[in-house]
Amino acid sequence: MGGIVYHTNYIKYCERARSEKFFKAGIKLGEGDCHFVVKDINAHFLAPARLGDLLHVSTNVLTCKKVSCVVRHEIHCENKKLFWADITLAHVCDGKLAKIDAQALEFLMSEEKVVSSSLE
Repeated sequence: MGGIVYHTNYIKYCERARSEKFFKAGIKLGEGDCHFVVKDINAHFLAPARLGDLLHVSTNVLTCKKVSCVVRHEIHCENKKLFWADITLAHVCDGKLAKIDAQALEFLMSEEKVVSSSLE
């Protein structure tokens, strides 16, 4: 309790922001037997969010390959960075690694950016 946001909620916020980015681009996630799964999370907790804080979550694609991508999420409250994470997503169809479909790959590559890795 203590009035601070529980650490796993940061990952949930990132998931929601990432999904929203796909939905806004018209890319449907989880249709059929193909979807993205989290392979790796490199998370950095810099400062706590407090219950009631208005948080901003940004999502940027760092790299994109044929079957995976790395997404950088940052969570800010006002002008203060509270959290950042690089999340590796693997594309899976029928339980096996598979090439990302053309529409999603084009979107991911168009979103690809170079983002610094500062630990502020």
